[in-house]
Amino acid sequence: MQRRKFIQSTAALGISSAALAQMPMPMDILGKSQLKVSKFCLGGYHMRVGGEISGVRIINRALELGVNFFDSAAKYHGGESDVTYGKAFGDSPSLRQRVLLMSKAEKRDRDGAMLQLENTLKRMKTDYLDLWQCHEVVTLDEVEKIFGPNGSLEAFVKAKEQGKVRHIGFTGHADPKTHLKLLEGYSGWETVQCPVNLIDPHYLSFIQNVHPKVRERGLGLIGMKSNAMGGIGKMRIATIEECLRFAWTQNPNTLVSGVESVDQLEQNIAVLKTLKKMSPAEMSSILDRTSKGPHGSKIETYKRKESTAMRHRVHRDGEVA
Repeated sequence: MQRRKFIQSTAALGISSAALAQMPMPMDILGKSQLKVSKFCLGGYHMRVGGEISGVRIINRALELGVNFFDSAAKYHGGESDVTYGKAFGDSPSLRQRVLLMSKAEKRDRDGAMLQLENTLKRMKTDYLDLWQCHEVVTLDEVEKIFGPNGSLEAFVKAKEQGKVRHIGFTGHADPKTHLKLLEGYSGWETVQCPVNLIDPHYLSFIQNVHPKVRERGLGLIGMKSNAMGGIGKMRIATIEECLRFAWTQNPNTLVSGVESVDQLEQNIAVLKTLKKMSPAEMSSILDRTSKGPHGSKIETYKRKESTAMRHRVHRDGEVA
């Protein structure tokens, strides 16, 4: 079952491609960063799955549809996602000023993270990132390395001081405890990226445990994994439209969504631009329904397993499964 099979087409919603571009893009302020971002952020991994030409085509159409926030990471496709953004934006200073570029580094030491940043800037053909995030922090041991002597936090702080990045944050999807430890350990984070989907509340919930803390601190909340890396659609737990509506109903400032074609992009944007948020009754109904079906790490394969006796390979962001 393809991860986007269930979603309505733009034609089914009664919207032509031309009309879709004319509809206003919902925007929000990304917490303390004060960046004004589109509620849809183009996911940097899936954008590049079909190659560079396809990726640039998706980026250009996203711009036409009003998207101004674009995601990447140093590790995505061995740096080729960064390169694709360089192709799209690098030769147009005026266009670069119109968009907000986010990339991420998964190295936990200062020098390693700084090298990833320098390589990202070169590949993207830009002097700065609008947002740089500490990527996919999985374990508490990693948190200790980030905060320790010569840890990557030093690189994030220094890069901001140097003007190589405007704002800094972190991402992860394995265990809310890791996010809470990162929040407790440093007050200078400006954004937090974590899962938001309709089975998350049933196990190691970021919605219940992390989202409130992020909002209390006035940080930017970036949602991701609205379809649980395709798991929700593959298991017929919910339609993609339900996944997107549920995610945006949680009010993240923006949602990073992975699309692999212009058609998938338009379908996502059509849901957003015609969004009717779920009512409390609808939310209660869908959570009751999903609580009775498969959930936990069987679907959210990137989360810590229910039992330490269950051996597994840790999922790393950018992997298809």
